[in-house]
Order: sequence, then structure tokens, then C-alpha cells
Amino acid sequence: MTDLVRRFVRPLGRVFGVLLVLILISVGALYLWPLDNDNLHPDPQTLTYAEASARITAQADAEKENPGIRPECRSLALLHGDVTAKAVLMLHGYTDCPAQYAELAQLYYQQGYNVFVPLAPRHGTVDRRAHADLTAQELANYATSSMDIAAALGKEAGAVGISGGGALATYLATTRPSQVQRLLVISPFYRPASGQAPAVVVKPFTVLFGFRLVPDHFNGNNFSFAALSQYLRLAAITDTGTRLPALRSVAVVTSANDTFIDLQQARKVPREIAETNNLSFVQFEIPAATGIGHDAVDPAGLGTEKASLYARYLGMYEGQATSQ
Repeated sequence: MTDLVRRFVRPLGRVFGVLLVLILISVGALYLWPLDNDNLHPDPQTLTYAEASARITAQADAEKENPGIRPECRSLALLHGDVTAKAVLMLHGYTDCPAQYAELAQLYYQQGYNVFVPLAPRHGTVDRRAHADLTAQELANYATSSMDIAAALGKEAGAVGISGGGALATYLATTRPSQVQRLLVISPFYRPASGQAPAVVVKPFTVLFGFRLVPDHFNGNNFSFAALSQYLRLAAITDTGTRLPALRSVAVVTSANDTFIDLQQARKVPREIAETNNLSFVQFEIPAATGIGHDAVDPAGLGTEKASLYARYLGMYEGQATSQ
């Protein structure tokens, strides 16, 4: 009996040993998998106001002619007819659209800003799952080309972003140092909350779903894991140690009720950018008592807090608010 056991147990042990080695190699490969490449850093284009305005018009016309885009989700541009002292690019959140910023954009416009709120690729569509085919390259092209436009609309330009748009705004600040003078991120999605995905699995998750090595999955919020991974990929390649001589202000807004994002990371990333560039860092957390969660921009969810929050956002963007 002993010989029989040895005859089966020893080979079985070797098999498990080989499997363990293969598993460790596979896991290691996922952690070492490169997320960056040169194509994710398109060169900036210097446009005139007329060229930028023409691009906005062409984009608006294309969206009107596309039956797959919901009318309420088309790109939004509020322009004063010429270059203004200040311009701002507003980047909406994942699965949302420019309508999210309709009222906040008006506030900036009333303060003299030229405002551009472009529709992200595969968003605002009749097909509510079109975003599943999103790629990091599409997001990079969308964000950088939109920043080229915004930079031509004002003598000073900056970026505001919420959720996935916050990750894109941060990516822009660190990859377009001559174009982004101000940065405000609201509920930025740099990493999911630990309750959604522990930090240790974020890189493997990003690789497996982001490079479509495994089949996509939709959660209860109709979020595509493959699409979310494209935002995580750009967040991961954002270098907070980059020197940004043109950057003048950095600010972040988070909500105590937000269960979607890693709140610590949401504050850490912009803080590191500010520290690298010797800038004051402005942060504000929306109290839990307000009932406001992850979407801290859409007026429909802000209730009586809307006016005060919008005024605070503008002040923080301009570097006028004090840290809280």
C-alpha cells in the first residue's frame, strides 16, 4: 500500500508544483505587463480660434447626423465668439454625457469662459452598451484633441473632469504641460474602491479586461469591465512626478458617500502633482449629510446644495478656495 501511495502521490506532487510555477509566472506576467506606449501620447496641435471653432462645428454636425447618438447627449460648446482670457475643457464621466455639465458650464460661461464639453467616444448612444468597445487609444485621442481645441479658445486653459473624466483630465495635465494651466477633478476614478476591487487586483484586472484577454463582464450598474479598464490604464500611466511649469492650480472634490472610487487615491494623485510643482493643493469633501454620492456634478442629484457647490467648484478651479 505504501508503494502504491508513493507511486501516485509523488507524480501528483510534481504536477501541482508545475501548476503552481505556471500560476506564479502568469500572475507575474500580468503585473509586469506594460500599459503605456507612444501612441497614448499624441503630439499637441496648435490651433487658431477659427480652426478650433470649425472643429467644434464639424463635431456638432456629425453628432446631429448620427442617429445612434441621443440628442440630449451631444457635445456642448458655449463660446463668446472670440478668444477669451479663460477657457475650460469639461470631461464627463463614464457612461454619462455632456448633459451632466449643462448648468456648471453655464456658470463658467457667465464668468467669461469659453467652455467646451465634448462627448466621449461610444458614449451618449442609443445602444446603452456601446461603451463596452471603448479603447484606451480612443480615450487618449478624444482627450488630447479636445484639449487642443480648448487651448485655442482662451489665453489660459484648464481641465475639469468627473469620475472617468477626472482620470482623463489628470492624464492631460501631466501629458500636455503647455496647455493645462488649471486642474479640477471631481470624484476622480483613478482606482475603484476597495469594496469594488482591492488595490492588489487592479493591475491584473486592467490587463485581463483592458486587453480583452478574458470575456467582458457587465456589473449591476451596466458598467463594462473592459471599458472601465481603459480609464484605469490611462490613470496608471499618469506620472505625478512630472514637472509642469505652466500649471497654476490643482484641486479635488470627493464625496463622503462615494462607494465607487478609492477616496484615498482620489486625493493622493492630485496632491502629488501639486507637491511636485510647489503648488497649493485645494481639496474638499462633500459631507455625508448632503446625501450626494459619486456624481457630484449633475444638477439632478445636488438638490439645494447645487448653487453653493457650483460656486465652490469654480473657486477651487481658479485656486481661490482654501483647503478643507
